[in-house]
Amino acid sequence: MQKNVEAQAMGLGLILLAAVLWGTVGVFVQSIYQMTAANPLSIGFFRLALATPVLCGAGWVTIGRQMWRIERRDWKFLLMIGAMTALYQVCYFGAIAQIGVAAATLITLCTAPVWVALLSVGLLGEKLTRNLVVSGGCAVVGTLFLVGVQPQDGAHGHLGWGVLLATGSAIGYALVTLCSRRVAKRYHPLQCAAIGFGTGALILLPCALGSNLVVQYPLAGWLCLFYLGIIPTALAYWLYFIGMRHTLATTASIATLLEPLTATLLAWSLFGERLGALSLMGAGLLLAAIGLLYQDLRN
Repeated sequence: MQKNVEAQAMGLGLILLAAVLWGTVGVFVQSIYQMTAANPLSIGFFRLALATPVLCGAGWVTIGRQMWRIERRDWKFLLMIGAMTALYQVCYFGAIAQIGVAAATLITLCTAPVWVALLSVGLLGEKLTRNLVVSGGCAVVGTLFLVGVQPQDGAHGHLGWGVLLATGSAIGYALVTLCSRRVAKRYHPLQCAAIGFGTGALILLPCALGSNLVVQYPLAGWLCLFYLGIIPTALAYWLYFIGMRHTLATTASIATLLEPLTATLLAWSLFGERLGALSLMGAGLLLAAIGLLYQDLRN
C-alpha cells in the first residue's frame, strides 16, 4: 500500500514537472514571433517534427527493436494520441484567431479537466472523489482568475466559432490524456511519445503548408524551435507519459493546470507584466488544488 502511494505521488510529481516545462512555451514562442514572421501552425509543426527524431533515437538506445513492437489492438490508441495532439493545437490556434488569446486559453484550460472527468468516468470507469471534485473546482476558478476574463484580445472573429474551436481543443487534449492513460502501463513512455508525435507531425504538415509554412529563421529562432521540440515537448511529454502510469486521468488533467501559473510567473519576471489581486488569488487556488490532489493520494 505504501509503495503504491509513493508511486502515485511520484507520478503526480512528474506530471507537475511536465506542466512547468509546458509553461515555458509561451516565452520562447513570443521570442520567435519577435524575430520572424512565423505563424502558429509553422511553430506547432516544427515543435512536433523536431521532437519526433529525438524521441525515436532515445527509444532505440533505451529499448532497441522493442520500440516498434506494438500490439495491433493498441495502435489505434497511439495513433489517436497523435491525431488529437494535432487537433487540439490546430483548434487552439484557430480559436485565438477568432476570439483572442485570453478567451481561447481560458476556455481550453478551464474546460479540459471537466471533459477528462466526464470521459474518464464513462470510458475508463474512474471514480470521482470529493477531493478531486473540490480540486477541480479550485483549479478551474484559479485558472479563470489567472488567465483573465476578457472575451477579446485584439481579435475580430466570430465568437461562436471561437468558442467551438476552443472547446474542440479541450476535448482533443482530454482524449490525449485518456488514450495515454489506456496504454501507459503496457508500453515504454518513449514508444507512446515518439509514435504519437510522429503521427501528429504528419497530420499537421499539410495544414502548415496550407498556411504558408515558414522555414527561414535566424540562428536564435532555430535555437528557440529546438528548445520547444526537445524540452517542453520531447522531455516534458516523456515525463508526462511516465507519470500517467501511476496517475488517474482526472488527477493528471487538473495537475497540468500548473502550466498557466508557470507562464504567468515567467511573464511577470521576464517581461514585467503585473500580477493583480485576482491573479494572485488564482495562483493560490491552483496551489490549493495541487495540495488537494496530494491529499487525495494519501487517503
